[in-house]
Formats: sequence, C-alpha cells, structure tokens
Amino acid sequence: MTYDILPIPRMRGLAIAALQVASKRHIIHGFLEVDVTVPRCILKGTSGTDAHPLSFTGFVIACYARAIHAHPAVQAFRDLRNRLIVFHDVDVSIVIEHREGGIPIPHVIRNADTKSVREISEEIRAVYADPHPWGRLEGCVNLLARLPRFVQVLIFQGLKLYPNWVKQIDGTAQVSAFGMFGKGVSGGGIGHLYIHTLGLWVGGISEKPMAFEGSIAIRESLNVTLSFDHDIVDGEPVAQFCRTFTGLLKSGTLLDGEAA
Repeated sequence: MTYDILPIPRMRGLAIAALQVASKRHIIHGFLEVDVTVPRCILKGTSGTDAHPLSFTGFVIACYARAIHAHPAVQAFRDLRNRLIVFHDVDVSIVIEHREGGIPIPHVIRNADTKSVREISEEIRAVYADPHPWGRLEGCVNLLARLPRFVQVLIFQGLKLYPNWVKQIDGTAQVSAFGMFGKGVSGGGIGHLYIHTLGLWVGGISEKPMAFEGSIAIRESLNVTLSFDHDIVDGEPVAQFCRTFTGLLKSGTLLDGEAA
C-alpha cells in the first residue's frame, strides 16, 4: 500500500473558513433550464481578437448584469447598522483559476451592466492570459491565510457588514461556471455564497426536446442555478429578476450587431 502525506496549504484554510460562514446563511436555490439555441447560433458567427467566437460565458454575464441592473434589490447588502445598501453599479465577480493547492482567484468585471458581450469576452480572455491574483490585496490575503481559523471566520462574518468593502474586494454579485460538466452533459451545481446576496452557477448545455413555437423540437438547453440570501431579498424580486434574465438568455438580443 502506497500513499502520500501532504500538508494542507494555508490558502485552503481560507476557503474552509469562508465555507463555514456560508453554511450559516439562509440561502435559497432555484434551478432553471433555459433554451439558448438562438444565442449559441449567433455566437458561432462572431469573432474576437483571437479569431475565436465570443465567449458564451461573457454573454451569460452580460445578461446577468443587465437583469440585476433592472432589479437591483437582488444584490442588496445589509450593513452594520441593519440597513439595506442597494448598489446601482453591477460589479460581477468571476473565478479565473485555482492556484495549485490554493483557492479560486476572483476577478471583478466592473460595471458589467454597461459593457457589451464583446467587451466582457475580451476582458475574461485577457485575465485568463495574464492573471493578477488579488492585485493590491495580495499581501493582505497572505496575512489572512496565516491567522487562526476562528479569526478568519470572524473577519469573513464582519466583512459582510461593510458593503462598500465587499464591492471593492469582490464585486456586488457572483458567477461561477461548472466547466466540468461539459457540452452535451445536462447538469448543474450549487455553490456557496459566503458574502454576496446573489450568485449564479452556470452548468452544462445539452440537446433535448423542448417546447418551441407550439411544437416539440430539439433545442440546446442550459442548466443554471441561482442562489440568494433570503434574509435580505424575498422571492418576488428574485422571480422578476429571473424572468428578465431568462428572457435575455433566450432571445440573444445582447448579441445584435456582434455577428462577423
């Protein structure tokens, strides 16, 4: 019998502390299937600076950000004085990569609700090509990783009560793509919200029979999961947000003029 004994990286401890905070929140999850045949077809006719089609993830983020802009209550935060802070800017936090033995590296797409699918796609590709982990916060993150677990938990719990800090560090809403499912695999996932009020988890795309123009046709279906903090936002605002979001996803209107 052979095996390795490896130390747990300090950065992994930060992830555990964040998950400990997330587990105490009253998070509601909604599972959606969306017909994305139209935008997927349009995207095939687009081209970015690398000669590849524009990013489908970029398209999803653009739809997500505009839906949040239309219903900003879904990204509200509760502050230290028990007030709701509703930001008008939509800064979307995405995960770029994992450090070896570490934790995900976030990148914040600022003012995502005002950017085109092309601009978001190009920003994502640029960051993937040359990631800058944590930016100016690199030293603070390394210091935080060295602190005892209970101190890390207290810091994460306290951070939620200072929305302006959250916005600067990790944006106003979260997106994560479960790329392990891959094309043709119907599935989604549930992520953890340790600090945001709203999160989007993008799952797989599969071809399946769906209602289309009064009949049944084979369409491309996207699985997504939406998570929100029920202590801060109720179901009706979230339902309105979902209708706007899924409508943008289905129609592909944000891709108007993007075809090459």
